[in-house]
Amino acid sequence: MRASLPYGSWPSPLSAADAAAAAPRFEGAAFVGDEIWWGESVASEGGRTAILRRARTGETTTVLPAPFSARSRVHEYGGGSWATTADGTLFFVEKSDQRVWRLAPGAAPAPLTPEADSTRFGGLAVHAGRLLAIREVHDDRPVPARSIVAIDVDSGHVEVLVEGSDFLAQPALSPDGSHLAWVAWDHPDMPWDRTVIRVGRLGASGVDSVQDITSGSTSALQPTWTDDGELIWIDDHTGRWNLYRGDLAGLSAGGPADALAPADADTGGALWTLGSRWYGLCGASGVFAVRTDGDDELVLIAPTGATTVVPVPPRSRLLVEASRADAVLVSGTAPGVTGIWLVGVDGAVELVRGATFPLDADWLPEPRRLTVEGPHGPVHAFDYPPTNPEVTGPTGERPPYLVWVHGGPTSHVAGVADTKTAFFTSRGIGVLDVNYGGSTGYGREYRERLRGQWGVVDVDDVAAAARGLVAAGAADGDRLAIEGGSAGGWTVLGALVGTDVFAAGVSRYGVADARTLAADTHDFEARYLDGLIGPLPEAEELYIARSPLQHADRLRVPLLILQGDEDAVVPPSQSEAVRDALAARGVPHAYVLYEGEGHGFRRTETIVHALESELAFLGSVFGFATPGVPPLPLAGGGETIGDAGQPAATA
Repeated sequence: MRASLPYGSWPSPLSAADAAAAAPRFEGAAFVGDEIWWGESVASEGGRTAILRRARTGETTTVLPAPFSARSRVHEYGGGSWATTADGTLFFVEKSDQRVWRLAPGAAPAPLTPEADSTRFGGLAVHAGRLLAIREVHDDRPVPARSIVAIDVDSGHVEVLVEGSDFLAQPALSPDGSHLAWVAWDHPDMPWDRTVIRVGRLGASGVDSVQDITSGSTSALQPTWTDDGELIWIDDHTGRWNLYRGDLAGLSAGGPADALAPADADTGGALWTLGSRWYGLCGASGVFAVRTDGDDELVLIAPTGATTVVPVPPRSRLLVEASRADAVLVSGTAPGVTGIWLVGVDGAVELVRGATFPLDADWLPEPRRLTVEGPHGPVHAFDYPPTNPEVTGPTGERPPYLVWVHGGPTSHVAGVADTKTAFFTSRGIGVLDVNYGGSTGYGREYRERLRGQWGVVDVDDVAAAARGLVAAGAADGDRLAIEGGSAGGWTVLGALVGTDVFAAGVSRYGVADARTLAADTHDFEARYLDGLIGPLPEAEELYIARSPLQHADRLRVPLLILQGDEDAVVPPSQSEAVRDALAARGVPHAYVLYEGEGHGFRRTETIVHALESELAFLGSVFGFATPGVPPLPLAGGGETIGDAGQPAATA
C-alpha cells in the first residue's frame, strides 16, 4: 500500500543533479563516412559545446577537445556552429573569438578566418566542396552587415556571395555548384512572419541573376536541392508550413510549385537558430519530415506522395539533423530521454546518444491533453499530474501546480514528460505546460493570435488554462505557481500584475519592461516588438501599459527571480528593477544572479541550484517540507541570502 503524504512533500529519489544530467543540449549531428558526429553541450565543463563521434564499433570519442567550444553568436542565438567534410575535417566557430577554425584528422585546431573582433560566423555548411557560412559584421552601422560567404578551406579567404538583406539564412548550393538558394528577410519582420527564398547563379563575383522563388508575404524556410537539381522548400501560404518542390526552369518561367504531401500540420517552425531543420532527403526513398500538430511526429514521404508515420520515441523538440539515402538522424525528447536517434528508411530506430531517465517508467507522469476556451479562442496545454509509485496524496486534498510558460514566445511544447517534469511531479507538484496563443505547432492563425497582443493574449491564455485545470478538479486553486523564462518570464510577470490566478511566480531572465527591451536588445530582435506590440514611438503608450514593471505596485505574491550576469538578450538590469520594486514594497522574494551564465543556463551547478531553489521556494510559499532540499529564505528587505559555495541570492 502506498503511503499518504501531503502533496509537495513526497520523498523522491530523483535529484536536481539527475534532472541536469538528463537534459543535454545538442548542436547538430552529421553522417561522416561510416561514423556519426554530433555537437553536445557539456554542462560539467562550463557548458562548452564539444563535438563527439561514434565509430562503427559503437565507441564514442571526443573530436573537439577542451577548452574549445563550438558556439556561434550570429543573431545572438547562433546555430550551425560546425560542419565537416566527408574525410572528417571539422570546421567550427570557436565561442571565444567567433572565428572559423579548422581541425584536420590528426592535427590540432587552428584558426582559419582572419582575426576580427567585430566579425561573427554561423550557419556553417559544406556543399559541393565549398564551405558556406553566414557572416555578421558589427561596426558603427545601426544594423550589422550580414552576408553569405564562401570560405576557402585552405587559405581562409572569405568571398562574399550574397548581401543586401538585413538577415540571411540556410544557404544551399545546387549539386552542380551553379546556383545558390537561400532565405532572406528584413526588419521589422521575424522569420516566422515573412521571408523570401531566393535563387541566384554563381558567377565570377558572387551571385547574379537573382530571382524570388516565394512571394515574400509568407514564412518560407529551408531550401534544399535534390540530386537531379529540383528545389524543395517549406512555405505556409495555406496557413500551415508544408513542403513544396519545383524545377528551377519551370519556377523561373512562372510555373507553379507542387505541394509535397500537404497536411493539416506544420513541417517548419520558428527559425531562432541557423541550424534548424525540419526535413531531410533520403534519395529514392523520398523525404523524412517532422510534422507538428500538438505533438511532433516523424513521417517518411515517398516520391509518390504516400506518407508513412515512423514510430520514433521523440515527440517533442523534434528536428531532422542530417539525412542520407538510407537513414536520418533526428534529435528530440522522448519520455524521459533527450537524445539523437538513427532512423532507417526501413523503420529501424536506434538511440545514438542520450541521457536516459534514471528511474523506472512508472515515475514518469502520463501527459493529459487539455484544451480550454479562453477569451481569444481555444488554448492548448499538457497536464502532468503528480506521479509517484510509492506515495499518494491525502484524500480530499488537491495538489499544488506549477504552470509553465515557454519562451519565444513562438516556441512550442509537446506532450512528453522529461526529467525536469518528473523532478516536480514525483514530489507531488503537478505541472501544466501551456501552448498559449502565439505558439508554433498549430498553424499560422494560432501563431498570429499574439500579433499586437503580447502581454494580453499570452496572459489571458495561461490564466484560462490554469482556471480550466482548477475547474476540472485537478489542481488546488490556492496553490498555483507560474514559471517561465525570457518571453515566458514576461508572461509570468504579466500574469502576476494582471490576474489573481497565481499565488507565486518564478521568472527566469524574464522581460519586465518592453521599452527597455526595445532599447537594449540585440539586432535580431530589435524590431520584434513592432509585431508583438507595435512600432515605436507611435505605440509607446501600449509599451507602458503592457510592461509589468510599470505596474509593480500590483506585485503582491512571492517571486523567485533567476538571472545570468552575461545575458545579452535580457540584461540583469531588468530583473534587478523587479527585485528593487519587490523590496520597496516588502513583497517576499529572492533574486539569484549566476556568474558566467547568459540567456539560458548551461552549467551543471547552475541548473542544479536553480531547480533546487525553485523547489525550496514553492515549499516556502505553499507551506510543505522539501526533503533533501533546504528551505529557501525569502526576504522583502535588502539583505543577502544564499548558501555558502552556491551562487548568491540577493533580495
